Amino acid sequence: MIATARRMNTAGLNQGTSGNLSVRVEEGFLLTPTGMEYDALVPEDIVLMRFDGSHEGRRRPSSEWQLHRDILQARPEAGAILHAHSMFCTTLACLRRGIPAFHYMISAAGGSDVRCAPYATFGTAELAKSALEALEGRKACLLANHGMLALGKDLPAAFKLAVEVETLAAMYWRALQVGEPFILDDAEMERVIEKFKTYGQQPGLGSGSGEK
Repeated sequence: MIATARRMNTAGLNQGTSGNLSVRVEEGFLLTPTGMEYDALVPEDIVLMRFDGSHEGRRRPSSEWQLHRDILQARPEAGAILHAHSMFCTTLACLRRGIPAFHYMISAAGGSDVRCAPYATFGTAELAKSALEALEGRKACLLANHGMLALGKDLPAAFKLAVEVETLAAMYWRALQVGEPFILDDAEMERVIEKFKTYGQQPGLGSGSGEK
């Protein structure tokens, strides 16, 4: 988790102490602490959260613990969540604009678009509810005037998806500087999503993720 948190900054997904990570464990989930520089983190700083809201460890949990808890409770297939204030996702989120199917790789997030959740104050149950609705049938979403979320079966998968969504956000933002991009229709996106179910699978390597 600490290595991934640091990669968030070096990869340009995050700046400073913003953003947070969670990983599902048997007792509940592990969560990054609030307001600490990632470069200074040691394993003892990671907080063990339980689904009843209690926690243990020497640090206070991220202010977004309810967001992580509620998503992990509602989405049993998710083993990890990454939340970041990445530049292009956050720019679009401040416009309260999601990412439509301007490129077929939008399907990597699970559907034909990446929705932008309505605004709610950070660290609140309202934000968690808003995010859950935007994530219905999706693995990523934007949070209005805030940032982005990516879910994965594990932390590497969540990180990979976050990078993909930020890249798509950057492409979309750039396309908007020239004009209004052409949007792929629902029929084409259904074909793409179906093809992604077997993309990347190789004999003898088990099932692929369906993601590039």
